[in-house]
Amino acid sequence: MTERVAIVGVAQTRFAPKRVDVNYGEMAYEAISQVLRDTGLTLPGDVDNAISCSHDIWDGQTISNIGITDVIGGHLRSEEKMALDGTTAVYYGMVGILSGEYNCTLIMAHTKMSQTNRNIVNNVAFDPIYTRMLGFDYTSAAALQARRYLYKYGLTREDTARVVVKNLANARHNPSAHQVGVVTIEDVLSSPAVATPIHRLDIAPDTDGAVAIIIASEERARQITDKPVWVLGIGSCYDAHYLGDRDLANTFALEKAAGRAYAMAGIKNPRRAVDLAEVGEEFSYQELLWMEGLGLCERGEAAKVVASGATAIGGKLPVNASGGLLSGVPINVAGLNRVAEAVLQLRGEAGERQVRGAKIAVAQGHSGFCGQHQCVVVLGN
Repeated sequence: MTERVAIVGVAQTRFAPKRVDVNYGEMAYEAISQVLRDTGLTLPGDVDNAISCSHDIWDGQTISNIGITDVIGGHLRSEEKMALDGTTAVYYGMVGILSGEYNCTLIMAHTKMSQTNRNIVNNVAFDPIYTRMLGFDYTSAAALQARRYLYKYGLTREDTARVVVKNLANARHNPSAHQVGVVTIEDVLSSPAVATPIHRLDIAPDTDGAVAIIIASEERARQITDKPVWVLGIGSCYDAHYLGDRDLANTFALEKAAGRAYAMAGIKNPRRAVDLAEVGEEFSYQELLWMEGLGLCERGEAAKVVASGATAIGGKLPVNASGGLLSGVPINVAGLNRVAEAVLQLRGEAGERQVRGAKIAVAQGHSGFCGQHQCVVVLGN
């Protein structure tokens, strides 16, 4: 039984508003074939487990992994599906290796958001008796959370818009991103209102794409690469389902998940230990809220930290140097992309978005409305 798990390879497709050139199986294989080439591994001989991350409703069919079983190497052998954020697939894969059941696991997440309507899909997540019939979706729920968060700490729309400006500027250095550019705070504030206080540029765009990573036991990892990135700690937690059962400006689940991940990694003060963070900001205000939940700053102080420039690529604690979800990353894939981007940084392979001297990174993913389920992964090189 291994005591450590490493990520030995990562790959991602280009992210685009609509990948009409491929079906989702072919899109998934783009990432899978690349990570196999990069690591020199083959299916099925070198990989003894496969985990996919997708969702039936987004893919428009029951058992959404049925269309990728062959390309992920699951024919007549182990292939398991996760229907949550991609960080949770990493959690599940790590458990399998730590248990001694597997030595090398391929993890892949895919979604073609262009195939359906996000508002209809997200409405299904709500309670069918009391809230689904009201037409709730993740955006309307996020508007409630944003209003509560901004009110509680006296923040402004300019504070959240500043996150958009930073992340879309960072995305210019990320060849996988599809929404990039130089925008101003005024551009964000004047973009069409969707659900007050959220405007169009505050929302991660609909995107098609896939990400694949390979994790391995310590012994196997050292045979595969001389640049392993170690999973130092991982944690997850669910919050209450009903929006009215929690203060939406609090981050209970994230704090619990982060606490478990930091404890496993032996980190007592994340503000000093963490060199960079990749967080899942499906909406601009969430980058601020998740920073606080991760313990990277005091509650209500994230906006000041961003305004100071500390979270820029050249700052003290870069956050979403990749451009984050605002640059265009599909749902389900988002967390695995956070992990992949952190791995590229720790391996020194992030190109023009490289954070110099990075040794410890934290990746955060979530699923459910208003960050109901949270998963945190601490990585080190």
